[in-house]
Amino acid sequence: MAWLVTGGAGYIGSHVVRAFLADGIDVVVVDDLSSGHAEFVPAGVPFVQGTLLDADLLRRTFAEYDISGVVHIAGYKYAGVSVQRPLHTYEQNVTATAVLLAAMAEADVSRIVFSSSAAVYGTPHTDLVTEATPKSPESPYGETKLIGEWLLRDQGIAAGLAHTSLRYFNVVGSGALELRDTSPHNLFPLVFDALLAGRTPRINGNDYQTADGTCVRDYIHVADLAISHVAAARRLDAGEPIEAVYNLGSGDGVSVGQIMSTVAAVTGIDFTPEIAPRRAGDPDRIVASGELAARDLDWKMRHSLEEMVQSAWESRQAASVDSEVTI
Repeated sequence: MAWLVTGGAGYIGSHVVRAFLADGIDVVVVDDLSSGHAEFVPAGVPFVQGTLLDADLLRRTFAEYDISGVVHIAGYKYAGVSVQRPLHTYEQNVTATAVLLAAMAEADVSRIVFSSSAAVYGTPHTDLVTEATPKSPESPYGETKLIGEWLLRDQGIAAGLAHTSLRYFNVVGSGALELRDTSPHNLFPLVFDALLAGRTPRINGNDYQTADGTCVRDYIHVADLAISHVAAARRLDAGEPIEAVYNLGSGDGVSVGQIMSTVAAVTGIDFTPEIAPRRAGDPDRIVASGELAARDLDWKMRHSLEEMVQSAWESRQAASVDSEVTI
């Protein structure tokens, strides 16, 4: 028996794949490589390249492999860009999820762990977000993630689907030198790319109601996140009670200013970030409680901010070296 990991060639998905393997669980990867990398899939792991919109491909995959459950990570994850591409975002995140659930039902696969997002909360009016915090997404991306949760809920009622959704905040770091975040929109890649190009990283606003004036957010290590995916799958396999949703949050958060200082210390590149205008709609602070996940899913912050930055920087440097060797 194996678990199917959609998006398993991406940054988060590839770490989840390795966490499953480390726990002795076989995996199969489906990824269209729109943002993933084939080389992120470990040797020996079955890799099916294609889109979740292809129902026939999913039927063939479930028929060929003995799949007991699905970790659904694939999706269009760029919240800001989703405002300009709402139809694309809905197709990739809602239609694709519906096609996947239909294929699962046809193949009698009844367990799923869903990659949701803190974007479902929008701008919460509370210092600490819990699973009960009202949902008010402010982008098509956040809307599609909430709809994904609803699809799982409704399929659970209709067909007995056993499910849970993990709401992530800001995922950073690296669990292996060969794995890194290659998103053109995420903070760590943007900062590292700027430094390596001789440019000064920038902060969007320093007049927020926080200790240093910069936004405070949850930053969690990708390897810690991956462990909780395995714990969720194990819980579903065992038929143990599980919540419909969990926040994977730090409980306290760090500021963008703290991250910049830590990046300077870790990289040895001294810089003072440029201050750009604050972005409309950015709240002062978004931090989530991870108490429920700590209770059920072996969730905890195993890495310090320094370790998050160090691991991400090392994987970025390794990629630069590999690129030079290839050239």
